[in-house]
Amino acid sequence: MVIKLHDLYFKPFISEHDIDEAVKHMVDAIATDLGDEMPVFVGILNGSFMFVSDFVKKYPKPCEVTFIKLASYEGVKSSEDIQRLIGLTQDLTGRTVVILEDIIDSGNTLEEVHRIFKNENVKQLLIATLFYKPEAYDKDFKLHYIGKEIPNKFIVGYGLDYKGLGRDLPDVYQLKTTQHMTNIVLFGPPGAGKGTQANFLKEKYDLVHISTGDVFRYNIKNETALGMLAKSYMDKGELVPDQVTIDMLNKEVEKNADAKGFIFDGFPRTNAQAKALDELMDSKDSQINGMIALNVDDEILVERLLKRGETSGRADDSDEAVIRNRIKVYYEETAILQEYYSKQNKFFGVDGVGSIEDITVRLSTAIDKL
Repeated sequence: MVIKLHDLYFKPFISEHDIDEAVKHMVDAIATDLGDEMPVFVGILNGSFMFVSDFVKKYPKPCEVTFIKLASYEGVKSSEDIQRLIGLTQDLTGRTVVILEDIIDSGNTLEEVHRIFKNENVKQLLIATLFYKPEAYDKDFKLHYIGKEIPNKFIVGYGLDYKGLGRDLPDVYQLKTTQHMTNIVLFGPPGAGKGTQANFLKEKYDLVHISTGDVFRYNIKNETALGMLAKSYMDKGELVPDQVTIDMLNKEVEKNADAKGFIFDGFPRTNAQAKALDELMDSKDSQINGMIALNVDDEILVERLLKRGETSGRADDSDEAVIRNRIKVYYEETAILQEYYSKQNKFFGVDGVGSIEDITVRLSTAIDKL
C-alpha cells in the first residue's frame, strides 16, 4: 500500500521478513569471521537504531554496543555537511570495531567515521551496512559486510526517515518518482455511454484517455513497428499477444509522462492483462487506483443501441441478437475483472441510468474516493 509522509508518496519496497533475513545473514557472516573475539559494535544514529537493536539481539556471542550521532541528510538529499553530535566516550585501543550503518549512499558519513577512528588505535575497523547504493557511492573505503544492494532512490522505514516521519515503519518504502496520479480502468457495456463519460472525466480531472481501439488504429495506420506486428496477427485471424498491447500502452503512457493520470478504456479484458497493467504502472512508480463500471439494465442497453443504429450506420447496432451477444460478452469479461479488482478493494459499480450530467456526478463521486 502506498503511504504519504508530509508531501511525498512512498511505495512498498523491502518487507519486514526480507529485512530480517538480511540482518541474520550479516550476523552469521560477522560472527563466523570474528570467532571468539568480543567486538564493539558502533551504531550511527539516528537511522541505525532499529538495525543495531535487531543485530545485537541475534548476535550469538558476547559483544559491546555504543553509538555515535552524525547528521548528513537534508530532506531527501545527502548533504556534504557532516556534523558530529555525539562522540565516543570509551577507550577502543586494540579492539575490533564494527560500524553498523543503516544505509551507505554517497559515503560522506563513512568518510567522517574513518576520520573519527583514525586516532583511536583500534585493532581493525570493519564496516557493515544493511543497505548500500552502489550507484551513489563515490568513496574508496572498503565495505566489509552488505545486507542488500538497492537502487539510488530515497527510502524510509526501519529507522530511516523523511523529515522526521517513517522511522517507526517495520518495512522499507521507496520514494515514488511519479507522485500522486489517478489511474482508472473504465468499463461499461455497449450503449452505456462510456465514451461520452470518459471525455467529461478527462477534462474534469485533467487525465489522459487511452482507448485500446484508438491506440491499435493509430499504430496500424501509421505502420509503427508495434502496429505492423499487431496487424500480422490480425491478418492471420489470431489474437494479438498481450505483450504487444501492453507495449503499445507503454508508449502512450511514456508520451504523457507528466500526466496527472490515465483513463484506460478497453483494457484490460483478462486477469493476465490486469496483472500486466499493474506491472506496467508499478514500473512507472504508479498504480491502478480503481476499476469503475457503469451499470445499466440490459433492456435499456438494447433499446439505446437499436435507436443509435438508426443513425450510426453500424451493423452491430442494428441486429438485436448481435447486441445481446455483445452485452453477454461484456458481462463475462467484467465478472472476471470485478473479482480481480475487488480483491484489491478497487472495484466500483456506478449506476449508468439517468442524464449525462447525473451519471458524471456519480462517476466523479467514485473517483474522488480513490
